[in-house]
Amino acid sequence: MTLQEIERVLDEKVRPELAHHEGDIQVIKLEGKVLHVRLVGHCNNCPSAELTMEQTVNAALQEAFPELDHIVLVTGVSDSLIADMQEILRRRHEQ
Repeated sequence: MTLQEIERVLDEKVRPELAHHEGDIQVIKLEGKVLHVRLVGHCNNCPSAELTMEQTVNAALQEAFPELDHIVLVTGVSDSLIADMQEILRRRHEQ
């Protein structure tokens, strides 16, 4: 099980479902048999995020990779978003 294989399954089975809701999924990291993912777009912080994880993400990935022990939903603000906001604030401050 490689990140490339995981991305292929996400592209084929998960992302099309999430796209119906203007969302997507981002792989954060794979540590051994534990995959960390973040739901993005309209799926981020959605009240149904846990249900989406169980019915869509976990189902597709566990079927493709039975050796996968756990899929962790990472929540909160991403580092890249924080960096983007800091840059915007820096530019405003310089004006």
